[in-house]
Amino acid sequence: MDERRDELIEAALQLFSTRSPEDVSIDDVAAKAGASRALVYHYFGGKNELYIAALGSAAKHLSVLLEPPTEGKPLERLRISLKRYFDFVESHAAGYTALLRGGPADRSGEAGEIVDGIRRLLLDRILHSLDVDVPPPILRITLRCWMATVETAGLDWLENRDVSRPDLERLLVDQLVVIMQISGRHDPGTGALFDRLAHEEMSH
Repeated sequence: MDERRDELIEAALQLFSTRSPEDVSIDDVAAKAGASRALVYHYFGGKNELYIAALGSAAKHLSVLLEPPTEGKPLERLRISLKRYFDFVESHAAGYTALLRGGPADRSGEAGEIVDGIRRLLLDRILHSLDVDVPPPILRITLRCWMATVETAGLDWLENRDVSRPDLERLLVDQLVVIMQISGRHDPGTGALFDRLAHEEMSH
């Protein structure tokens, strides 16, 4: 029976990835999954519960993939984490798109908590990769801006796929290095982190 529930969630993610929750009905999900309305209500009670369950499922898959690497230089660990992130983007396209569809103004309640939780987890994983425990404000803002770039790049790549994944991943890491260098001009702590990363990258 749990397998049937998973099928309903996958069908819902496929629909939520291309349409807003308001435009998806229980009948749509049932038809997509080849199930009855009664079965959907049996598992989820209503559309909002189904939407929350679908987002939660996508978030859980992503959080598992984002377990931080334990070996290598900081930027090497970041590259590995970014590759895992795009593994999720590629293999769970519907879940990724459903998670990020719409802006912050479109998120409230449990749905907003799920999306915000993933973003907090991603920030924590990036800081872990960079060997930073408590980021100075400028670094925190810089990383959150970069995370928004990564999210947008993932959505654009799914839509167009006119840049290879490895090239896109390298571009994003290079972008982070550049904006950290610029941010370092405004904050000594971020500047020191950039200098350390640059030194470790050049050392053998």
